[in-house]
Amino acid sequence: MRGTDSQGTSSMRSNEAKQDLLTIDDVTDELPGLIDWAIRIKHDDEALYDFKPLDGLAIGSIYEKPSTRTRVSFEVGVTRLGGQALTLLSGDIQLGKSESIADTASVLSRYLDGITYRCFGHADVEELAKHATVPVINALSDLHHPCQAAADLMTIVEHAERVNGHIAWVGDGNNVLHDLVIGAVSMGHDIKYATPSGFEPDERIISQARSIAEGTGATITGTNDPDEAVSGAGVIYTDVFVSMGEEHAGEKFGAFEGFQVNESLVSNADPDYLFMHCLPAHRGEEVTNAVIDSPNSVVFDQAENRMWAQMSILTYLCNEAAWHAYRELR
Repeated sequence: MRGTDSQGTSSMRSNEAKQDLLTIDDVTDELPGLIDWAIRIKHDDEALYDFKPLDGLAIGSIYEKPSTRTRVSFEVGVTRLGGQALTLLSGDIQLGKSESIADTASVLSRYLDGITYRCFGHADVEELAKHATVPVINALSDLHHPCQAAADLMTIVEHAERVNGHIAWVGDGNNVLHDLVIGAVSMGHDIKYATPSGFEPDERIISQARSIAEGTGATITGTNDPDEAVSGAGVIYTDVFVSMGEEHAGEKFGAFEGFQVNESLVSNADPDYLFMHCLPAHRGEEVTNAVIDSPNSVVFDQAENRMWAQMSILTYLCNEAAWHAYRELR
C-alpha cells in the first residue's frame, strides 16, 4: 500500500529516508511549519473533503496504556486524511510477550505504512523504530510526549495575541514537560518550571534543551517555587501530579502540597494568561474548577489540536510530497 500525490506517483518516503518522531527534537527544525500546516487545514473545510494524502495507507496504533484523546484523535485524523486506522490494544497482539518488539516491528512494517506507539518505557518505542521500515510516532512514553508538545505549541500560536510573558509549568517534571521545554525553546519561548524538590525533569533532557535555547535566545529557569515560576507568565501549564501506572501514588502526592494551580497562584500571572492542561484533569488536586473553567482556559482547544497537529505530523512523515504540495497551494 502506498499513497500517491496529485500526479499519481508514489509519494511515500523510501525506507532509506524514513523519519520517526520519538521526541519533539526530531522535528524542531520543521516544527513551525508543522504547526502552520495544522492550523491551515483546521480551518480549510474544502480540504477536509478533497485532500486525502493518506489514501491507500494503513496506520496502526499500538496501546499499552488506555487513552481517550490519543486514540480518538489518531483514528479520526487518519480517517479524515483518507487512510485506514487500525487500533492494536496490548491484549490483542503479542508485542513484548510471545514476540519480541523487533520481530513485531518487522511484521507490522509488511502490513502498515506507519505505526504509532503509546507505551510505558521509552526504550521500547526506540526499539520499535529501530526495526520498523515505516515511520514510527511516539504517542507517549515515560520520557517523552512529542504529539502533546506539538498540540500545545499550536495552541499557543493560535492564541499568540494573548500571550504576554513566558510559559510557566507547575507540577511534576514529567514527559509532557520534557517535550514542552524542547519544543518551546526551539520556537523562541522562554520557559520557567516549578517542581517539588526531587521531582525535577531529567537533567539530560534539560541540558539538551539548553543547547537548543542558546541558538534561539530563549531562556530556561527551574525552581521549586510555583509563585516564582508563575510571576508574569503568559501561559500557565499543569498536569496530574501522579501519572497513570505510577507506584506509591499517595506518598508522591504529598510532595505537591502548595503546587495546586488556583486563583491565588494565577493572580501572579499576566491577567490575560492562558491556562493549559493536557487532560485528563484531576479537578481539586492539581487545578481548581475556578481556573480550569475560567475564560483564561484553553484546555479544550488543546485537546482538539492533538488531532490537527497529528494530522500534520502523519502527512509529513508518511507522504511528504503531499504535505509540501498542500502548504504551497493553500
